[in-house]
Amino acid sequence: MSGRTTVAERVLRFNEQLAETALQLPPGFTLINPFSGPRRGHVQEVTTAFYQRFYDDHRPRRLVLGSSPARRGTAVTGVPFADAELLASQTGIDIDGYAISRTSSGFIEDVIRRYGGRDRFYADFVMSFVCPLGVVRTNAKGGEVNANYYENKKLLESLRSFILDAMRRQLAFGTDASVCYCIGSGGNFRFLSKINM
Repeated sequence: MSGRTTVAERVLRFNEQLAETALQLPPGFTLINPFSGPRRGHVQEVTTAFYQRFYDDHRPRRLVLGSSPARRGTAVTGVPFADAELLASQTGIDIDGYAISRTSSGFIEDVIRRYGGRDRFYADFVMSFVCPLGVVRTNAKGGEVNANYYENKKLLESLRSFILDAMRRQLAFGTDASVCYCIGSGGNFRFLSKINM
């Protein structure tokens, strides 16, 4: 991407590309894509407000990567690790019907507060995911539960090329690649370590 584009523009363009993503997953797994779903316009409004507020510059930032968006969190809002309630306070945009307080977003919010607040944190870091689209699996009772991209061998095989391409595109945000912070010490860390060799 051109050096003239801001980090906000790069992230939002990445989200637009995600909107066009269609993947074939193994039986029992479903992809959640907030950038192409029925609330696409609302998600675009929220993400645009968020990224233009905190990333409207050219500063290099380090990546903080979780595994994949939760079905009631980022997979709804489009902003990593910010639930609807927190995001509404950051952007002033109401995300009706989805004000769910998530443990992970609460933890991240505490980290941000201890770091010195949102402006300081987001000036140094970009939050994202190894698999930037949500995955759910159908459980024994027929309900949907969050799934991690690495929890099933066939699932990982079906997502691998998408994940590697998404990682390359996220590095094109103008990321300082000297360090990447991984959320999760299990499968997410092992996969990131393996592809970083």
